Amino acid sequence: MNDDDINVLALVKGKERYIFLFDDNQRAETLRLLGRYASNSELSFSWYDAAVLSQKVRQAGPVGQHFQRNSLSQPLDE
Repeated sequence: MNDDDINVLALVKGKERYIFLFDDNQRAETLRLLGRYASNSELSFSWYDAAVLSQKVRQAGPVGQHFQRNSLSQPLDE
């Protein structure tokens, strides 16, 4: 993987947008961040969101793949 390569993970929940940018060296930090977001009661980001996105982080961008984009979209909860 080139140092300039980056993984993009996005979650759209109604009007909120969660976008995570990380390289292969930041996978563990990104997984911890998902947990912190899920535990924050001020955010709509749920433990289910964290679980689904954690799976995407683990699957994202194998070495040699220059750009990996994963997105998860949920319907508006209104």
